[in-house]
Formats: sequence, structure tokens, C-alpha cells
Amino acid sequence: MPTQPASEAYTVQDYQQWQGDWELIHGQPAAMAPSPSFDHQRVSAAAFRQLDESLDDCPHCQAAFEVDVEFAQDTVVRPDVLVICYQPEGERLTRAPDLIFEVISPRTARRDEVLKFDLYRAEGVSHYVLVYPEARKAKVWRLVQGEYRKVGDFHDESCRFELSRCALDFDFGRLWKRKGVQA
Repeated sequence: MPTQPASEAYTVQDYQQWQGDWELIHGQPAAMAPSPSFDHQRVSAAAFRQLDESLDDCPHCQAAFEVDVEFAQDTVVRPDVLVICYQPEGERLTRAPDLIFEVISPRTARRDEVLKFDLYRAEGVSHYVLVYPEARKAKVWRLVQGEYRKVGDFHDESCRFELSRCALDFDFGRLWKRKGVQA
């Protein structure tokens, strides 16, 4: 009788004891080390800066940079940049953000494009943006009736995000303006 290898599942309580940078998706750990590249960090910072500035006049929504989102007892992720339109209860985010940006690197592409895509859809994240620094492109998805529909690919264009409590225009061309982002 063939036996299948045992599969361990972990919880948020386990996750909180781990050293280093991890995510936990449906009980399965995913290492985030080594840390993101310089270009990855620069593009993430540019996205955060623009979102944060765009929300200056909105009393309900705020941008955050690399903060844990605890979706369930077996799922904690750390998006690169996000926007919430609610006041967090406690020290951790436990509800879906309105908008998530993930900056794609070769070692995280599958996780961001498949695992997190499905997770964010299932959790009700209204807008999901995959940013590809090397291609100077962003793919924007919007949740419609429980499914992600592609809004489009953006290079130097702007996109309007209708959040639950406000709206903002995001200029993707600003992500690539600083020196160092290769065409």
C-alpha cells in the first residue's frame, strides 16, 4: 500500500514564533529571504509614496508598506504595498485591503501570480496590481462578482482605482522615473 508523504500544516501561532521573514498560505510556510532587491524596494517605495500622497485628503483610507495581513488562522501574507479603507482593530490587519500591489521578482513570481492571486480573490481584495520592474509594466485586476477581471497592462498611463470609501488616480509612469529602473 503506497503511502503519501506527511504534510505539516502551520498556524498563525506557529508563524509568530518563527525567526526571519515568512509568509503562511493555507498552512504552508513560504520563506521571504533573501530580502528584496534594491530595484524591488525602490519600486515598492515609489508605489507607497504615490498612494500615500493620493490619500492625504481621504479620512477613511491609508496606505501601508510591508505589513502582515492575517486572513485566517493558517494564512498570513505581507504584501509589498496595500491600501485599507477601515481602521485596523488591534496591531494586525485581519480584514482584506481594498488594494494590493505586489512587485514581482523571479523568485516570487509564481507565488504572486498564482497563490496570492487566488488568495486575494477569495478574500475579497477589490484591486490587485502585479508590478514587473524589469518590463516597466503593471497588470491591474479588479474584483467583479467574486472574480478578477483584468483592467489592463499599464506602462506610463494612469489608472483610476475606485476604493470602498474614496477613489484615486495612480500614474504608473512615476514608478519608473527614478534612475536605475531598466527599460
